[in-house]
Amino acid sequence: MKIVLAYSGGLDTSVLVHWLKNEYNAEIITFAADVGQEEELDGLAEKAKATGASTHYTVDLVEEFARDFIYPMFRANTLYEGQYYCGTSIARPLIGKAHIEIARQEGAQAVAHGATGKGNDQCRFELTYAALAPDLQIISPWRNEKFRKAFPGRTEMINYCRDNNIPVEASSKKPYSMDRNLLHISYEAGILEDPWFDPTTEDNRDMYKLTTDPELAPDTPQYLELSFEKGDCVAVDGKEMSPAAVLKELNRIAGIHGIGRVDIVENRFVGMKSRGVYETPGGTILLHGRRQVESLTLDRDLCHLRDTLMPRYADLVYYGFWYAPEREALQAFIDESQKPVTGTVRLKLYKGSITTVGRKSPYSLYDADVASMEGVASDYNPDDASGFIRLQGLRLRARAAAQGGAIVESESKLSKE
Repeated sequence: MKIVLAYSGGLDTSVLVHWLKNEYNAEIITFAADVGQEEELDGLAEKAKATGASTHYTVDLVEEFARDFIYPMFRANTLYEGQYYCGTSIARPLIGKAHIEIARQEGAQAVAHGATGKGNDQCRFELTYAALAPDLQIISPWRNEKFRKAFPGRTEMINYCRDNNIPVEASSKKPYSMDRNLLHISYEAGILEDPWFDPTTEDNRDMYKLTTDPELAPDTPQYLELSFEKGDCVAVDGKEMSPAAVLKELNRIAGIHGIGRVDIVENRFVGMKSRGVYETPGGTILLHGRRQVESLTLDRDLCHLRDTLMPRYADLVYYGFWYAPEREALQAFIDESQKPVTGTVRLKLYKGSITTVGRKSPYSLYDADVASMEGVASDYNPDDASGFIRLQGLRLRARAAAQGGAIVESESKLSKE
């Protein structure tokens, strides 16, 4: 039997290589997806083989990640529960797809992952497998009672590595877990499980890897221009770049100015609430900027309709339904809506904040002659507003006549001294 394991080189997956090999009497092939972790991928092949893997693959997915996953998601202005940029969520379907491709290439019968039994990632990976490779066996050790009994905590894993000569560097005390990719870094668990704990204090400020503390950011603001075509950012300060290069450059710039930190309690797909701290520097600028170009170029009702669909789209991404037909159908609508979203936005970055200071587009629907409070525009007659307002108020007048109008429960009480 061949099993392809999604592998990070950390304590958990190092244990899994050895455990799966013995438990299933299987050949273990390890796979790591490069979605922008940078130095975290160094030395993985050597480590995996020393742990018991027969073969290791590290697949460069950075450009595909930006072009085919982050950019399409951002065309919907996606925010889960109004705050989370779905940085971890959007990487999982791509990783799952690549995982399957390695399994097919190796003729493997099963894929395995180290996602916990309480998290969202188990859903995201396995829904991807279900959509793209329903014939493959899925092994999820953290939902295996035998595995959980053997490894109730990190101490048991460290002891297992020592007893089996598994080369791994691990501490029995880890203050939080971290997951990084091109779009963001997430921090959760450990000390962050207390929603009252403040990670921004001077003692804890080293936790953040991508962004400067806004209080320590430069005292001089930076101006930045982003150019968009059909909803996608194609240039920074006039320099054309690929999607991945755009995000890398915006991560660098935003990080200097302390932009992109979010600390939330979110609702996991499996039903529990979870506290997460995120750094999404480039993505925060990107989403802010593209919305400004939309403000010039998108028809009002089209924009409002798209915005009503965004929470549902965000749910699908967060839950792991990237390859579901409803997400694909929504994407077709979203992409169609973005055809006129071309233009440039000028932003001011300063100590954690983003201010829009200009926007322009060859497809702008903004007409200064119509919008101006001065003079009379040829295409707008203020007298038309009388009938418009009267028709809009028809139902309100009917309610007032038949039912006595709006029910106002609060009363204003005036007293004299």
